[in-house]
Amino acid sequence: MNPTSHHQGSQRCGLDALGQFDEIVDVRTPAEYADDHIPGALNAPVLSNEERVLIGTMYAQESPFKATRLGAALVARHIAEYLETIFADRPRGWRPLIYCWRGGKRSGSMTAWFNLIGWKARQLDGGYKTWRRHVIDTLAERPAGLDCVVLTGPTGSGKTRLLQSLGAAGAQILDLEGLARHRGSLLGALPDRPQPSQRGFESALLQAIEALDPARPVFVEAESRRIGQLSLPETLLRAMHAGRCVRVRAALPQRIAFLLQDYAHLFEAPDDFGRTLERLIGLHSRQTIRDWQALIAAGRRAELFQALVETHYDPAYRRSSDSHYAGLDQAMTFDYDPTADDGHAQARALIAQLRVPA
Repeated sequence: MNPTSHHQGSQRCGLDALGQFDEIVDVRTPAEYADDHIPGALNAPVLSNEERVLIGTMYAQESPFKATRLGAALVARHIAEYLETIFADRPRGWRPLIYCWRGGKRSGSMTAWFNLIGWKARQLDGGYKTWRRHVIDTLAERPAGLDCVVLTGPTGSGKTRLLQSLGAAGAQILDLEGLARHRGSLLGALPDRPQPSQRGFESALLQAIEALDPARPVFVEAESRRIGQLSLPETLLRAMHAGRCVRVRAALPQRIAFLLQDYAHLFEAPDDFGRTLERLIGLHSRQTIRDWQALIAAGRRAELFQALVETHYDPAYRRSSDSHYAGLDQAMTFDYDPTADDGHAQARALIAQLRVPA
């Protein structure tokens, strides 16, 4: 990708100038911003969700001139409001980068007004579409250079907790489930934390990968192609499949105890939990699902998780995509207690065993 460079006297610049600005301002609608945005950008929409639909409909069905005139009035009102509120305290030398969908009238209007005031505002050439192309192109190439150390192991072995402890101990990590806001299994949805859009996930993933030192190994948890509703880039999957592997092993009682901690929120809505298990009909008989639902109703949590582990998760793990990992045959086994209080000490022990610089 060759983003347009900043030229003297121009009010436009490319992505290569991102680091030169004090703030990035996204003037698209709240809905566009929520779907995806440049990480760290502030949303100051010059049209609301409803106003953008109104202007678009008027442009197509009534008159481009009338739509443009009304749009200009609405944009001007919003800019005036922001000058008296969210931008009221910006200093004289403030340098904002402003973008909209494709670098058109919405960002151009705010850029022009800000420069008239005396701020050194610039408009992102090509707008969000330039950013999106950058994300796609970079994720198709950058992950190929990662030296992955992949944590494998069955459900309940505490791979995510170990990964986070490795990060706290100074190792490089890539927390894919954290970025995806999902644990990657049927029961993996997080309470009150919906998953981002695919585009939002990819922007966050790119930011995380660009922060990594390619000369150092990066620990990552084994994942299938999808985490909840989100898909991993093919280049990243190939890098993970080619990486070194560590088999994380935990005793069954520790795994059950860990799952009881980590999935306690499921029992706050037992009916929903029971209905979720019905999605396993086809893999398991209706009677098996009814038995599990009865354990939920009776509050027999440990029995339920042991049944799920032994009957569903462990057999699924043995059939899983871990077979795609080339380093699995030579993998080191690491005994781990996910319920212990010495998580950081255990992480440091793994770093020492692998001789990975932290």
